Amino acid sequence: MAPAISLSNSLDVTNFVVHEGNGVKGLAEMNIKTLPDQYIQPLQERTVSMTTNNIVADEDESIPVIDMADWDHNPKVAESICDAAEKWGFFQIVNHSVPIQVLEDVKGATHRFFALKAEEKRQYSKEVSPTNNVRYGTSFSPQAENALEWKDYLSLFYVSDDEATASWPSVCKDQALEFMKKSEFVIKRLLEALMKRLNVKDMDETKELLLMGSKRINLNYYPICPNPELTVGVGRHSDVSTLTVLLQDDIGGLYVRKIADDSWIHVPPVAGSLVINIGDALQIMSNGRYKSIEHRRVTANGSKNRVSIPIFVNPRPSEVIGPLPEVIERGEKPVYRQVLYSDYVKYFFKKAHDGKDTVQFAKIG
Repeated sequence: MAPAISLSNSLDVTNFVVHEGNGVKGLAEMNIKTLPDQYIQPLQERTVSMTTNNIVADEDESIPVIDMADWDHNPKVAESICDAAEKWGFFQIVNHSVPIQVLEDVKGATHRFFALKAEEKRQYSKEVSPTNNVRYGTSFSPQAENALEWKDYLSLFYVSDDEATASWPSVCKDQALEFMKKSEFVIKRLLEALMKRLNVKDMDETKELLLMGSKRINLNYYPICPNPELTVGVGRHSDVSTLTVLLQDDIGGLYVRKIADDSWIHVPPVAGSLVINIGDALQIMSNGRYKSIEHRRVTANGSKNRVSIPIFVNPRPSEVIGPLPEVIERGEKPVYRQVLYSDYVKYFFKKAHDGKDTVQFAKIG
């Protein structure tokens, strides 16, 4: 029996969704016919809006798709990766060595976690989770947002296999860990190629820790929405990562802002692919050569639930990030100051999604 809440009472809705752990999935399962007011986004934030600087580009145009099958014998593969990082900030990769079954398994595990009862999921919420490395929640930052996002999530920060085994939810921990492990090889190869163009000759242990010293995987769930045209699954933002490795399902919904003309481009799901995007940390370390780009996700349509699973590859929280010495040695003037990465991340998470505003935190002047 569905709980009795008043959809017109914002406190009722917030308590049900956020504090009782039902998430927006709980609202969707009530078969609501109209979207609660606090989920209605301003017109300029809706992907379908045709207002100035918000025009959706030709659906036939999208980010590059790069085939990595011939990486060892074809230098153009690495060139294509670096070109895409400079010109688009986003690209898809196929034949990337992560087994398709691993991708299918983690998507299935995501659906299984969100099929749990609210009280089972709530034990991983901020208020009661025994560890900060496991976090179940909804929207992005409910306390800071004027309009909430139609998304529930489980965020898993990787410390060690033992810690993950002990504290990650049993219905999804093995699959999430396997996705992270099987992705490590391709992540290193991508970073090696990107560093080479920045005049970094060797990826030694110090550089590895700077670029990929910590990782986090999110299991994101976008339930069926009664008015998908009025809200978003994820608002405009760029990631604070070095790189993000995103697994979409076959429904998709990811939109990326095109550098050339500010239009929004849909990223259609490609079977077996992974979406790669540059994060703020790498934009800062490359002194702006590689671009972290605004992106957002539309909500589920009226008939299907969506999932997406990003792996965020980050510097360690204790790292100080700024333009790499190898970049500045070539005579470039630094655009960004040196900043403690944990301070940068805290600044990002204390506010609502706001496009590219976070990177200004590290800019000189």
